[in-house]
Amino acid sequence: MKNQLEELSNPEKYHESISIDNQKVDVLKGALNLMLLIRKTEQQLAIGRENGLIGGPVHLGAGQEAIAVGISQNLRKTDRVFGAHRSHSHLLALNPDCYKLFAEVLGKKTGFSKGMGGSMHLYDQPNGFYGSVPIVAGTVSLAVGAAMAAKMQNTDDIGVAYIGDGAVEEGVVHESFNLAKIQKAPMLFVIENNLFASHMHISLRQPSDMISRFAAANDIPYKLVDGNDVIAVAKASKELIDDMRAGKGPGFIELVTYRWYGHVDWRDDVDVGVDRSLDDIENWKERDPITRLSKSMIKSKIWTEEQELELGSKIDKEIQAAWGVAMNDPYPSADATLKYVYS
Repeated sequence: MKNQLEELSNPEKYHESISIDNQKVDVLKGALNLMLLIRKTEQQLAIGRENGLIGGPVHLGAGQEAIAVGISQNLRKTDRVFGAHRSHSHLLALNPDCYKLFAEVLGKKTGFSKGMGGSMHLYDQPNGFYGSVPIVAGTVSLAVGAAMAAKMQNTDDIGVAYIGDGAVEEGVVHESFNLAKIQKAPMLFVIENNLFASHMHISLRQPSDMISRFAAANDIPYKLVDGNDVIAVAKASKELIDDMRAGKGPGFIELVTYRWYGHVDWRDDVDVGVDRSLDDIENWKERDPITRLSKSMIKSKIWTEEQELELGSKIDKEIQAAWGVAMNDPYPSADATLKYVYS
């Protein structure tokens, strides 16, 4: 199987604007707004963690916003979406409530998981987000089960699992690929291939950096896409999801991207012995999904630099207001600890 990922993973390519032909203006503006909100939310979390205001670790996905935003354009509140340990964007793309996320990460009872989950145990089932966990690949089989349940319930809802390139080294992921195919489960496997698992480049861990080879091995239709092009992500995932809703079984989408921060917290991880350089990070920042969409909209004269500044200022004010309220919210009471453990 030919490796189709070589060009997509080159940090010196795909810096240009993206194609927005035949796209609705309100959809483009919505995607830009949502990606910028997610980016600024995570930047605030990075600052809060660096300043010692957040007690637990935060795993940030700045630079990867186009994936969740593009995928979520094609999802419904009745779909069953599962995240992992780097899932702020997955949650916010379904429900852009940065206040509840801030409250959760700060351990306040007003958070998404009542302050019990922190950054990695997020939950918002009313909006289709069934949960995230820090256990690598821990939610993948659950998502397949949810997809099978949707099929048995005679709905055309789907299951979705966000999976990092490192998670495919867990056996349960391959069992899940196989089971979803055999059961024709309406299950979308979303591979966020940012080329690193924790602190090790994929070339040091796998014989190929193309994760889609596992889709081919399980006879699952797949698409390999520039994960920093929100329009390409939305279009490719729509084609797969339409087939899934029509009863054609699982789909698989591999999205090549890169995270600006290191594995955890605000650091860039260029000084911990990994094959990651400031030059690579800067080149990937030139491939920023937000900037590429914005430039394309300005080029098409449906957006201006002035509007961009206004949008950034508006979101900054929203972020600061939400952070301020969350900082002053109450913590859960002591008796809440056992209340949410047993039911």
